[in-house]
Amino acid sequence: MTADGNNQLISVQPNGLKFVFELEKPSFCDLKVVNNTEQHVAFKVKTTSPKKYFVRPNTGVVQPWDSSVIRVTLQAQREYPPDMQCKDKFLLQSTVVPANTDVDDLPADTFNKESGREIQECKLKVLYVTPSSRGNSEDEGFKSYPEHGADSNSTVQHLKEERDAAVRQTLQLQQELDFLKRRRQRRNGSGFPLIYAVVVGLIGILAGFLLNISLSSSALPPAAPFVDSSTTTFPPPAPSSLSPSPPVDSSTALPPPASTSVGSSTEEI
Repeated sequence: MTADGNNQLISVQPNGLKFVFELEKPSFCDLKVVNNTEQHVAFKVKTTSPKKYFVRPNTGVVQPWDSSVIRVTLQAQREYPPDMQCKDKFLLQSTVVPANTDVDDLPADTFNKESGREIQECKLKVLYVTPSSRGNSEDEGFKSYPEHGADSNSTVQHLKEERDAAVRQTLQLQQELDFLKRRRQRRNGSGFPLIYAVVVGLIGILAGFLLNISLSSSALPPAAPFVDSSTTTFPPPAPSSLSPSPPVDSSTALPPPASTSVGSSTEEI
């Protein structure tokens, strides 16, 4: 389905891509995508030659009545195309998404027609021009003005082009900055529960360690009190009730028993 008439979700300016073609030099063209509705609109850029072009951003979400700038860069080429004719084409798809939808939150089938979504498409052609032809066209445009005002008109036109380029660059940088901020916020939000869990785990380990120490200290027997040795008196020893054994006459003593020797024998096991 191609978007036509006043039912367009977004409009694109300009309606085609023009690149100044020079060998071994890249060239770029900026597209301004404007949301014409009160809803959030997601867009995606496709091309028939993805290896030749670099699109940034190739997917995004435009807020109601807002706009976004897409920069398409033609990679440096090593040879001229036949007759400087380019058959490459670009396709810009758009569809309505829920409010406050981030570009990272878009489902994989957002721009799939089989998903049942209403998807509008806008086809863009590519035109190659040489630096000399671009200079000639500018010179012919200046000839239509009076001779005495040619310098002032060219200066004004040049300043306008520089202003527009600066505005487009500022918008692109602002979008990239907002994208980086949202990504950092999501990373910080996802890391907070992990840090919280680590802190809670450390507190639990410390509490268990202190509890083990308190339990082990309470299980030990109480230590004996210190006593001053200078004031301690010991009772006299009690008299022994056993009478001393009478002396034994060595002449009547029994001879010691004869020692018996046990022979050691080796037995093979």
